[in-house]
Amino acid sequence: MIRAGRYGEREDWALEHGFSGGGWSELPDLTPYESREQIAELVARVHADNPKAHANYTGQLYALRSRVQPGDLLALPLKSGSGTIALGRVTGGYRYLGDDMPADRRHVVEVDWRVTDLPRTAVKQDLLYTLGSALTIFAPSRGAAEERLEALMQTGADPGQLAITSSSKATRAATNDDDVDDPETQTDLLEVARDRIMTRISEEFVGDGLEVLVAAILEAEGFVCRKSPIGADRGIDVIAGRGVLGMDSPRVVVQVKSGGQVSDAVVRDLSGVVHEQGADHGLLVAWGGLTRPAKDTVYKQQFRLRAWTAEEVVDAVLRTYDRLPDDIQSRLPLKRVWVLAD
Repeated sequence: MIRAGRYGEREDWALEHGFSGGGWSELPDLTPYESREQIAELVARVHADNPKAHANYTGQLYALRSRVQPGDLLALPLKSGSGTIALGRVTGGYRYLGDDMPADRRHVVEVDWRVTDLPRTAVKQDLLYTLGSALTIFAPSRGAAEERLEALMQTGADPGQLAITSSSKATRAATNDDDVDDPETQTDLLEVARDRIMTRISEEFVGDGLEVLVAAILEAEGFVCRKSPIGADRGIDVIAGRGVLGMDSPRVVVQVKSGGQVSDAVVRDLSGVVHEQGADHGLLVAWGGLTRPAKDTVYKQQFRLRAWTAEEVVDAVLRTYDRLPDDIQSRLPLKRVWVLAD
């Protein structure tokens, strides 16, 4: 696993050009530094003011420079809005792109991205916990992570740890004591917390329950909502509007899809329903994400249509939680905590 920026700022570039990595802008070309000892000396020299980080940085940079090899599976949980995971196969080991590139886009490996929109909801909680490490570069080793990521890349489904038969790969221990081989020891608490909330919502608010949650969120935001009866809904799950009767602008037609990825046809149908109903906007709640053509259609109508994936639903829950009904809060019990930012 190699991240593409703390906030996902290099993700689009990495996926478009077939790379992963970047960052480490203060370091020169690592090609001449073949051994771990050489990397350690470079890190100690460049980061002389931060000796506590030397071992951590050395492990990650040595993994980037020498351990990542062609044929390896590479995962990239995307931070830039979509809340999805990209999976691919490494086609070329470490490469320095040169000083003419931006400083944060020089240290990379080449990747053939096979899947770029795997929903996080397809991944079981224990594997999400591993992928939630705060490290930039690491090799997941617990819970048959590699075999499960392979299955996710091939089928889009996580078989879980117990479904993976015992093998030398599935049960192997970490190759050494590097942090990069035990990423769970340095977990991104915020990301893990969001993943747990997402999992709880997917378990507690299934089917029509997700419509109830979305309507409650909109009501907490000041809308008057009317939910369609169970059954044929003609493409409308919730009608939301302002005013006493919910008939004032902005008037919103909401369609909720709790299954897999939503196709472009669904987006186009919603656009037609918005026009037919004389609404101002359409909201598509696509818990499992959207296909690339569907994303393109939403983008072209972004002042008319808006899409919420699982990530946006979690954002909306956190934004309105104190104003949600008691029964929703009891089914989704959350507690605010404070942690040190580092």
